[in-house]
Order: sequence, then C-alpha cells, then structure tokens
Amino acid sequence: MSQPFENLPTTPRAEEVLDKAFSRASRAGGAKEGTEAQQSMLMTASNIVSDNLENVATSWPTIDRLDPFYVELADAVLSDAYPDEKGGIDALRQHLSEVSWAGRKAKEIRQEYESRVVRGDEDTARKLRKQAFARIADVTEEVEDDLAAVATAREALKGLPDIRPDEPAIVVAGYPNVGKSSFVNRVTRADNEIAAYPFTTTQIRVGHVEHQRIRYQLVDTPGLLDRPPEERNRIESQAVSALEHLADAVLVLVDPSEACGYPLAQQLDLRDDIEGRFDAPVLTVANKSDRSTDVEADHYMSVTEDDNVEAVLQAAIDAVGYELELPFDDE
Repeated sequence: MSQPFENLPTTPRAEEVLDKAFSRASRAGGAKEGTEAQQSMLMTASNIVSDNLENVATSWPTIDRLDPFYVELADAVLSDAYPDEKGGIDALRQHLSEVSWAGRKAKEIRQEYESRVVRGDEDTARKLRKQAFARIADVTEEVEDDLAAVATAREALKGLPDIRPDEPAIVVAGYPNVGKSSFVNRVTRADNEIAAYPFTTTQIRVGHVEHQRIRYQLVDTPGLLDRPPEERNRIESQAVSALEHLADAVLVLVDPSEACGYPLAQQLDLRDDIEGRFDAPVLTVANKSDRSTDVEADHYMSVTEDDNVEAVLQAAIDAVGYELELPFDDE
C-alpha cells in the first residue's frame, strides 16, 4: 500500500466551481429554446456543482480503512495544519462531510425545480431557474471554508514519505551525529527517499534493502526519535505514536565516544524510553567502535570503517522475523 494521500486531485475553490457550472450552463442553454433551454441550464449547472463537490469528498481515502500508522500520522500533520480546530483527522472528516452534503443538496435543488420549470411558460421557467441558481450558489458558498480546509489538508499530506505499513520496517533512532543517516545510506539502495514531515525542519530518510525476496524499509527519523520525550511537542509525540504502529524492529544507535556531543548516559536514557514505548524488538548498537566500545550493547560497529555493518543489518532483519507468505499445496 503506497502513500494514500500522494495523488489526491487539486481541490477547487467555491468560486471556481460556480464559474465553471454557470458558464457551461449558459452554453447549454444557448443551444436550445424556451423552457427546454432553462431546463438544460438547470441540469448542467446542478450536475457540475454536485459532481465537483462530491468528487472532492470521494477522492479521499476512507479514513477508517487506512493503516493505523497513516491515521496517526495524518492526525498529527493536520493538528499542525488546523491549529484553531479540535482534532486534526476529525476536523478533516467534518470538512469532507460538509462538502459532500453541499454536493447532494445541489442535486436536490435541481430535482425540486426541474418539474416546475418544465410546466411553466418561458418567463416563469427563467425565473425559477434563476431561483435555483441562487440557491445552488448559496449552498456552494456555504462550504467555501470547508473546501479551503480540504485544500490545506491535501497540501499538508501529499508530501508525506512513501512508507508502506504492509512491508517490514526497521526504525533507526538515536541522538544527532551518532551515525544514523550514514548507516541507512551504507546498507540501502542508492535511491533512498528523502522527505520531511510538515511539522519538522529536518528531513527523514527511507531506504530499502532486499533480503531473501523480502523488501525491508529502514526509516531514519530526525526530529522525532533523536531527543528526550519531554522535548517533543504534542504533534511530534503523536508522530512517534504513529511510528509505534510501523516499527517491526528498532535500532538505537549510541556513540560511546561521545563525539556526537551528547553524554552517553543521556543517549541510554533515550534508548530506555524507546524500549518502554515500542512493542517491537529494540537493539542497542554502539557505533564508532573504532573510537570506543565502553558501553554494554547488543552489537558494535563502525560505519566509517565499514566494520560489522552488514552484521548489524542482519541482526535487525532477524529481529523482525518476517516470513514471506507463499502459496502451498494442501495435498
């Protein structure tokens, strides 16, 4: 399952929807005469408004069917995008619901006026059509702010990294400068994806490695799992909760030489917090072993010296314990 918000269509503004609807209605009416012209204009305008508004809502994935990772992550992102509203993902649900309502309402207005337009003379039909247009415009303008909010959500979510919850994931954590990015770059393919969460100023890296026909994701998360939990704001903490759904194993890199600029005790406190938070195997990996091995760790390596790096990767894969599902013969 790929990033579910990546290919969402552009959200039109209320003014754009009405301009499109009424201009096409005018052309449709010009091709006919009498009450038939008014009926054609009414149907054209109503169909365009209802289709455009309902398409805004239906183009979004069903939130309840998304993987919990993306639900939590979207909620965190939208809490940042909607600072004045309560509940990021719930606010989006409400905006989409309002837009969908307006699309249905435009259709109901057409149905209400259609038979009356046909029965009247041309002048009466024109007056009724104008009344219908005014009501359709009112309904569309009523959801102007909802359309704008949906557009904001689209912009905030479409650039999320393509992390796939249905593929095994190894999250790489630890303080800055302990060698996380160097490790991910060393063991994964050259086409690593580099992207940023909208609420951080740092980039995350998602690399991939193939092992026995299984693709593993290695996720480096600066700005989230690189400092104590008390230093994370509410939105960042929520994003960490999303990672809890994603991780099949966690590598916590520490630098016993403290050349990274952080005391070893502080690095181990972060490791302890991650162990208590994640329901997945957590391996402590001492990097820069060419400088120091003065710490109790599950594994020791030096990325710069290319020492024991592949063994650490294999240990992470073994910790995941992922088995490829293959068809088998019951007979």
